[in-house]
Amino acid sequence: MEKDMEAVLKKAEVLIEALPYIQQFNRKIIVVKYGGSAMSNEELQKNVIKDVTLLKLVGFKPIIVHGGGKEISRWVGKVGKEAKFVNGLRVTDEETMEIAEMVLGKVNKGLVTMVQELGVKAVGISGKDGGLLQVEKKYADGEDIGFVGNITDVNPKVLYDLLEKDFLPIVAPIGLDEHFQTYNINADDAACAVAKAVGADKLVFLTDIEGLYKDVDDKDSFISRLTASQADELIAGGYIGGGMLPKLSNCTSAIRNGVNRVHILDGRIPHCLLLEIFTNQGVGTAIIADEDRDSISEARKPL
Repeated sequence: MEKDMEAVLKKAEVLIEALPYIQQFNRKIIVVKYGGSAMSNEELQKNVIKDVTLLKLVGFKPIIVHGGGKEISRWVGKVGKEAKFVNGLRVTDEETMEIAEMVLGKVNKGLVTMVQELGVKAVGISGKDGGLLQVEKKYADGEDIGFVGNITDVNPKVLYDLLEKDFLPIVAPIGLDEHFQTYNINADDAACAVAKAVGADKLVFLTDIEGLYKDVDDKDSFISRLTASQADELIAGGYIGGGMLPKLSNCTSAIRNGVNRVHILDGRIPHCLLLEIFTNQGVGTAIIADEDRDSISEARKPL
């Protein structure tokens, strides 16, 4: 009986620890970029959806922007094509674009179903809907990589309308150019653009790494919190490479365009979203505005 009471008290402590965070972010918009390994494992996928659904139920206004790169590559392989990438961007010819839109639509509605199974109303859209994501053709260092879009404008009205009606929007990264041609969009870029446009309080990237390291080979160099300028210094100093480079650039851009906090989390950790947002310690890297740099040296507090 005593052990049972201890377990109950620990649960109560967790709820009390979460209380100031729930109070601070009540009715605030949080954009979650969901992709990578967390999407390929069914158990992790369910955990992420449970986390986002809980955020909704305790008063947040979450928006999910999802990828689907691994699933697209799988279907491209099924039709006998080989997936090609230039600087991390998928070379997208007409047939690949058709496959990408089909797969992202399937992923989108699968996520909608999972959310609604948990009792929350969700609506899946793509960047085409309501003119949400307008794009132009994107090049990779001058190289033509096909139907890959660079976002030029975001019309968040459809998202505001859904949030106001108590829906959880789930966005697939597909957009239209001025001639109504369909383009595939990097999901990180789409999440960053959406977060800026809706004035999100938080932007969360669920990734395949624990967060930022000054030296990836030195686990003691983990960075739990840094400012946008410090992130720029890491990039300029050559400490950041590969796929993390454009992701970190997106993070600093979001901070400088009104997003209050950006979090980089390991989507492979069960319930990483709740651990980062609702606990004092957190589990990932938080990027903050330069004017908040004094909070870096303090004990962690609601971000």
